Amino acid sequence: MNNRIKFLLGIQYPIIAGGMVWCSGWELASAVSNAGGLGLIGSGSMSPEVLKEHIQKCREATDKPFGVNVPLIHHNVAQLMEVIMEEKVPVVFTSAGNPKIWTGKLHEKGIKVVHVIANTKFALKCEQAGVDAIVAEGFEAGGHNGREETTTMVLIPQIRKVTNLPLISAGGIATGGGMLAAFALGADGIQMGTRFAVSKESSASEEFKKLCINIKEGDTILSLKKITPTRIIKNEFYRKIQEAENNGATKEDISQILGHEKSRKGIFEGDITDGELEIGQVSSLIDEIPASKEIIDKIIKEYNDGLKNLIAM
Repeated sequence: MNNRIKFLLGIQYPIIAGGMVWCSGWELASAVSNAGGLGLIGSGSMSPEVLKEHIQKCREATDKPFGVNVPLIHHNVAQLMEVIMEEKVPVVFTSAGNPKIWTGKLHEKGIKVVHVIANTKFALKCEQAGVDAIVAEGFEAGGHNGREETTTMVLIPQIRKVTNLPLISAGGIATGGGMLAAFALGADGIQMGTRFAVSKESSASEEFKKLCINIKEGDTILSLKKITPTRIIKNEFYRKIQEAENNGATKEDISQILGHEKSRKGIFEGDITDGELEIGQVSSLIDEIPASKEIIDKIIKEYNDGLKNLIAM
């Protein structure tokens, strides 16, 4: 399998583990990189000091490339970037902001930049900003999502139509068949969040993981639209949000219910009743908690088998 994402990132397989808050620590990132993909450390829940610790532990655990995901709206973004540049991290995935602000500075340090988008407008802005690749994330994805609610099946060919940048497909992918479909639509690689969130090396709580492998079709929903559209599991926290919205709650009212660190409470600490439980639609296809290497090996086998079947047809 030869493509631009493999060569750009220096990895064996064009598979990236999304840099997820409360799930993507150094253990998951290093395990994915050791298995031939690209592991990302999710800095969205980290202080600069904690991020530095995770980067150093990840480097001790793997001699393969790895990266850091940085939400550009993070209140400590400048300090996080300073740590990343000091530690000479090979690649940074940015999201939730303008990539132009940091791309040039990271390039000066020899760091590759990939930006996450959910529409063609921002794909073009990425091209203008000079990023090395883009992640196009569809409506099916867990966590923060695009306001357009465009599905991956529609989004990938739309993005490919307007830019020739290396393109990574995300949202609703957890199988080799999903990877094959993404490639058929014009992607050069895939990013999986949910599939790796429910892995042995994920730092999410066991309570959260066990809940995820029992999710059925329709158990997740895009909520919190008055703040930032976020796909979550339907639980008591979601029902409080829904009731407030049905009663005409304002953005400020919803923010008060959300409070601070609701996602930490749910995902990391295991409060599956009152916590904010971010996960993708594709969780309904997942029924086990394997190691990251098992996930990647299975994805590649399914991809190759699916490709042979298509050629035979």
